[in-house]
Amino acid sequence: KIFNLDLSDSSDKAIYQGFQKLLVIIMIFVEAIPQAFGFLVPDAGLVSNIAHVVPGYGEFLAQSIIILQLFFGSYLVFLMDEVVSKYGIGSGISLFIAAGVSQQLFTGTFNWIPSTITSPLSLANPPAGAIPKALYLFINAPGSYLTNTGMEQVLFAQPNPMIALVGTLLIFFIVAFFQSSKIELPIAHERVRGARGRYPLQLLYASNIPVILATALLANISMWTLLFWDSPVLSKIPILGHSHLLGSYASAAQISALGISSTTPTGGLAYYLYTPNGLSDWLFPILQPSVSQSVLLGHTPVEELIHIVVFMAFLVGFSILFAKFWIETTNMGPDAVAKQIRSSGMQIPGFRRDPRIMAKVLSKYIPAITIFSGAIVGILAGAADLIGTVGDTSGTGLLLAVGIVIQFYEAMGREQLMEMHPLIRQFFNGG
Repeated sequence: KIFNLDLSDSSDKAIYQGFQKLLVIIMIFVEAIPQAFGFLVPDAGLVSNIAHVVPGYGEFLAQSIIILQLFFGSYLVFLMDEVVSKYGIGSGISLFIAAGVSQQLFTGTFNWIPSTITSPLSLANPPAGAIPKALYLFINAPGSYLTNTGMEQVLFAQPNPMIALVGTLLIFFIVAFFQSSKIELPIAHERVRGARGRYPLQLLYASNIPVILATALLANISMWTLLFWDSPVLSKIPILGHSHLLGSYASAAQISALGISSTTPTGGLAYYLYTPNGLSDWLFPILQPSVSQSVLLGHTPVEELIHIVVFMAFLVGFSILFAKFWIETTNMGPDAVAKQIRSSGMQIPGFRRDPRIMAKVLSKYIPAITIFSGAIVGILAGAADLIGTVGDTSGTGLLLAVGIVIQFYEAMGREQLMEMHPLIRQFFNGG
């Protein structure tokens, strides 16, 4: 631990909360400034209007306005999280994430609006949602069209192919299974004979936090490599600036010819850590490289396979690392849990009441399930990205939505239990 704070002490808790707010403000600017001066291009009309008032500073002031927008929006989300955490159930941030991902999943599944909004519905421009697209093509497409390219369009073509819907449902049920699985340790009250219960250790003990941090690290690597490649200032830094080793990006001619985004890496570390988006982004180029040059971006199928292996290894490896870090810094390790059980008046039957003895018992389980939980969320998030999900939802977003909904359900159940019996309330509150 960097700071040795006891959150059960009111003064230490006040220090923690104050430092948390300060860190939130700092991190908002740390994330907002590179984005505003890197690749968030301000509106040309706004730049022109400001330049008329303050000549020579139009673009700089417009970018500063974007930073302020990001700051106020992010801090508003933080304040709403504080309100929900204090007066509601669970975390406000979790609630916002679940709502946003659910909206993406719903529209990706049921959206009847055509993929290109400015053009009418047609076989070449079907509905964007997975189910409406399949129904539209099955009803309106002739048999010859379906046998040639129609089934491929339904199953694999973006946006929202049917394989992505199947993958989304599959990941959903797997996550729900792991999220609901737990190891239950028997516990008994020290003084009340016959008062027994079970202490649950969830199989996903570290929850989704490790994969969130790993994904955030990937996003920051992508952002900074783009800035070092493209920024007028950062690209001039020796070694790091415009480095093909860190990451190279497409030129204007390549963007026009291949139809790719300017933020898609074409080489270097950024390429090998770039998150794929469905089977059409990696599997088909490996199987049919001759017709997938716009996806391979000049790389060979072997290099694309290495890209997938490196991406998965990075995501799983850092998920495990962040899981261990998270458990130790949030008082979820064996020693902290043993003290929590002891302070609530409970003990593990068959063992002495000494917290050190209980910590040894818990050490048989917690380190192992910490590594397992980090690995499994990393694998599931990576698998969701590789298979693809509806609504352009990331694998991490899908994991978060499922986990958050289950956690809210369990939190509401705990609230009901705490209202029923004061002993249970004492246990959950830690004494």
